[in-house]
Amino acid sequence: MSQSRYFLDFSYLGDAYHGWQRQPNVTSVQQVIEEALFTTTRKETLVFGAGRTDTGVHAKQMIAHFDAELDIKKEKQLVYQLNSYLPRDIAVKHLFKVNNDAHARFDATERSYEYHLCTEKDPFEAYRHYHIKSIPDIELMNQAAKILFEYEDFECFSKTKTDVKTFLCKIIHAEWTVKDSNYVFKISADRFLRNMVRAIVGTLLEIGLKKQDLNVFRKIIESKNRSEAGLSVPSNGLFLTKITYPKSIYINNE
Repeated sequence: MSQSRYFLDFSYLGDAYHGWQRQPNVTSVQQVIEEALFTTTRKETLVFGAGRTDTGVHAKQMIAHFDAELDIKKEKQLVYQLNSYLPRDIAVKHLFKVNNDAHARFDATERSYEYHLCTEKDPFEAYRHYHIKSIPDIELMNQAAKILFEYEDFECFSKTKTDVKTFLCKIIHAEWTVKDSNYVFKISADRFLRNMVRAIVGTLLEIGLKKQDLNVFRKIIESKNRSEAGLSVPSNGLFLTKITYPKSIYINNE
């Protein structure tokens, strides 16, 4: 049996990990996934994720690709085996056979994130929300969020000293919702810069808490200067929720 390429669809809580990417002397999600694959297949397997998530960030859906000799007809059995070797905070959902040149990062057409915060202390969600004491003005924050659609250069929200070639992103959706004391910011784009969502949320919060004027938001974006935008909110409230790919890269797995 020759090697084929596969997409692994899984989720994880980020509390115990120093982000997705393998790093020396710390535990990463990539490292744990690769170790589980080695235990399952008895072969060293490199895994390439759809993107980086920072320390403490969660993923309701992450996609990674790898090459292996597998019987895809035993997909449920393979998923069961992987989950039996993985810790309880990482769960594999599906395994898909894809074209041999399919790439989890470069073929993604859309990514979605959620940021969760709450205005009441909740011990059961303490590591899944950012707790703030003041109540933000959600209408003001949504007015500012709509301004994001007017721009494509978001250098002001990017982590400094990054190696990207362009700061251009096309934002498709950006909206705040609230239920009781829980606020959720949902955002989708074709790509995201390092730290971009947390910086956007931090800036929108300054507007919602009346620390920054709504009219200044455009000037912040146009400045292309990270120091002009708000502080990045903590990582524990951030979830990668969905990654979209063209249907053409999937192979009939029956």
